[in-house]
Amino acid sequence: MNVATLTLGALATNCYLVWQDGSSEALLVDSAGDAGDTVRAAEQRGLRIALIANTHGHTDHIESLAVLKERTGAEVAIHELDAPMLADAMLSGAAMWGEHHEVSADRLLREGDVVVLPGGGGELCVLHTPGHTPGSICLMGEGTLFSGDCLFAGGIGRVDLPGGDEQAMMMSLGRLAQLDPEIAVYPGHGPATTIGDELRGNPWLTGL
Repeated sequence: MNVATLTLGALATNCYLVWQDGSSEALLVDSAGDAGDTVRAAEQRGLRIALIANTHGHTDHIESLAVLKERTGAEVAIHELDAPMLADAMLSGAAMWGEHHEVSADRLLREGDVVVLPGGGGELCVLHTPGHTPGSICLMGEGTLFSGDCLFAGGIGRVDLPGGDEQAMMMSLGRLAQLDPEIAVYPGHGPATTIGDELRGNPWLTGL
């Protein structure tokens, strides 16, 4: 499984192109920034974005979603509890920036669902990890975790925004703390890390 990191948008949000060797189609995890930048990054690698999986529905993670869906024909997947945020500027926070996004999901994700990489040959399991938003998810597969805004290197996502829940976040973090320490973590913001490094140095995970 190949992963390319794209850091885009005003809040330096990480998006990830994910694809298998030999495939000309890719999964995009989250959709920040300008759609043109994302499409060009895919084309430079000989890829077409065929599926977009959003870790949650905040505006910085769905900023280019509607345009990308129109330009690429990609299917859109998000957890069922965050799906309303895709068309509600108040729920997503887009209204705070004077923006409005309106897009519908093609697939509603739930705990335990499997996201198959376009072109086949790879799978990511959906872990429902609420706390940052009610429908926040992580995607895990092949020693890799896309953690969205649940877990960062040295920190965690905010729980003081609408829909945030500190108790739910701590339960989600406790779940991640049980994963293999060697798993590589690709977060929604900041540098990549590992579960082991976070268990040793992240104050939110120590003792879990």
